[in-house]
Amino acid sequence: MPAIYFNTNYREIATMDLGFWDVISWIVFGLIAGAIARLLVPGKQAIGWIMTILLGIAGSFVGGFLFSLLPFGRPAGDFSPTNLIGSIIGAVVLLLIYIYATKKR
Repeated sequence: MPAIYFNTNYREIATMDLGFWDVISWIVFGLIAGAIARLLVPGKQAIGWIMTILLGIAGSFVGGFLFSLLPFGRPAGDFSPTNLIGSIIGAVVLLLIYIYATKKR
């Protein structure tokens, strides 16, 4: 699952047909991106593997949005190092927000 590429054609996004293997690839890609993000952020994160998958999937959306603002952003559906890096950056951003929001004061 590459980072999601945001464009103005909302009808195309709304009618996206996801098959079984598409969902499986989102889960696997989310696990990879979330696990790498957890390795990059220092300290212990109290989240399990399901939260890691969700972190990676949500990170793909955030990273896709951030990278779509840059001139070298790539559309969804392309598996490329750029999309993987964008997903990891998005997951790191979300993980840092999660750690800050759940920090005991």
